[in-house]
Amino acid sequence: MKAIILAAGIGNRLGMHAANQPKSLLKFEGKSLLKRHIEILSANHIEEITIVTGYQSEMIKTHLSNETIPINYIYNDRYAEGSIISLSCAQETLYNESEFILMDADVLYGHEMITRLINTNIKNCLLLDRDFIPGNEPVKICVDKNAQINEFRKNIDEKLDYAIQGESVGFFKFTKLIGTSLLGRINDYLAKNKNNTPYEEAIRDLLLIYPEQFGYEDVTGIPWIEIDFPEDIERAQNEIIPKLSPINY
Repeated sequence: MKAIILAAGIGNRLGMHAANQPKSLLKFEGKSLLKRHIEILSANHIEEITIVTGYQSEMIKTHLSNETIPINYIYNDRYAEGSIISLSCAQETLYNESEFILMDADVLYGHEMITRLINTNIKNCLLLDRDFIPGNEPVKICVDKNAQINEFRKNIDEKLDYAIQGESVGFFKFTKLIGTSLLGRINDYLAKNKNNTPYEEAIRDLLLIYPEQFGYEDVTGIPWIEIDFPEDIERAQNEIIPKLSPINY
């Protein structure tokens, strides 16, 4: 199995904490987010990683130059636009792999998260955390009474009927069929010049068309945080890092 990591973003909302580097190079306990990704993916026997870079691309390549796992770098020169463009850059993996992992780079998390995702029997899987702070920032997953996902986006219609709501971790496992369909949806958005669209919208389209093809793992209780704001860094250091367990190789 291969993995795609989206690491092209600038991280403007971190301000001085980004220090002219990609936020995926932020270090916690002396180890960057990207190094942690590589370590966890390697321990889970991922064969190859595609990293979509953009802002300060060469810094990422230099930072990971000693890694032994095969890494394929793809440069997104339009990294200031929507994340859907970054995902379109990984079209070879979307189109060719029988199954693959898709990940946001700006997440600090327990290694159990990836183990659950890889080992799940759900062919096209999202990760859902029921313990989240409501608001406009989290990308939410809603599940109906039949255990099917019926919404996936930041802003949920208040009239939507759902049984479970949680936050998406930003990690996914997809089959080639969904990967190919996803690429088609992405190309539709780009053909309409909707370049600032978050890639989650393309996934949402498929979820609503083919709900029976998707499922979720409830990962509530596994520590994780997406690093978007300065306060996320503080919370990561004070709350998440102490809860992370060693990786078993």
